[in-house]
Amino acid sequence: MTTEPNEPPSPASTLALDGTTTVPRLGFGAMQLPGRWNGPATDPATSVAVARRAVELGARHIDTAAFYFSGGNRANAILREALHPYPAGVTIATKVGPLRDAEGRMYGEAEPGQLRGLVEENLRELGVDVLDLVYLRVGRLGTDAADSLGERFAALAGLRDEGLVRHLGVSNVTRGQLDEARAIAPVAAVQNRFGVLDQGDSDLVDFCATVDIAYMPFFALGGGHAPLDGDGLAKVAERHGATPFQIAVAWGLARSPSIVQIPGTASLSHLEENMAAAAIVLDADDLALLDGGRTATG
Repeated sequence: MTTEPNEPPSPASTLALDGTTTVPRLGFGAMQLPGRWNGPATDPATSVAVARRAVELGARHIDTAAFYFSGGNRANAILREALHPYPAGVTIATKVGPLRDAEGRMYGEAEPGQLRGLVEENLRELGVDVLDLVYLRVGRLGTDAADSLGERFAALAGLRDEGLVRHLGVSNVTRGQLDEARAIAPVAAVQNRFGVLDQGDSDLVDFCATVDIAYMPFFALGGGHAPLDGDGLAKVAERHGATPFQIAVAWGLARSPSIVQIPGTASLSHLEENMAAAAIVLDADDLALLDGGRTATG
């Protein structure tokens, strides 16, 4: 990360990973850059333009993974073409754990001995010597996260000790699994499903705030058969002259100081909307409407 960018607009307040690496609380998720999951690939030139524009708009934390691909498009390769050498202050998080074949099928989870190869794959694809943040993703893409992660997390911690990784995270985990990981090595971030209409992980969000762990929701803007709709969301969006997606982003930033929002898109116009959400200030009436319109899942 060698070049000095022009000072970007501030998209949100900041948070420090492990107390050392400062990131704005509104970043960018790269999952959709290659194309929809098991769907058609996107136009690579458009995806490159989206990644570059995200940084221009102030995104300084980018979330990706080597298993984010569609056809021949790969998220890591798109980010490398768009941003390498990465501007100073840009952090890139990736995930390891799920195993996905060339046809896109998730067929298993990596064993401890396979994690080095997955970390090295991300290093090669991104063109870096050290990964800023690596999550151990548990449970493939589902929500069943009941197994011990200790042996796998210890293997990932060993790669951090070797200098291949700066910060460690866990994804799709329970509180018990987070505690198990923290007993092995410091955890800088949790990435679980959480959003304004899907607040089942509220207790873990609050816990992360008390112990200075970043919480980076996935599907914060809906997804996984959970559309972003609801009467309260529509009313608040109308009050602010905003889209429901923008209100969902703003709600996460208001919900907890531990939350770093990482909305993803492969659309320039949608990206502009998402990043503009940092300027939306929700009041107590807004928050009451949003809380009343949610469907808790846990």
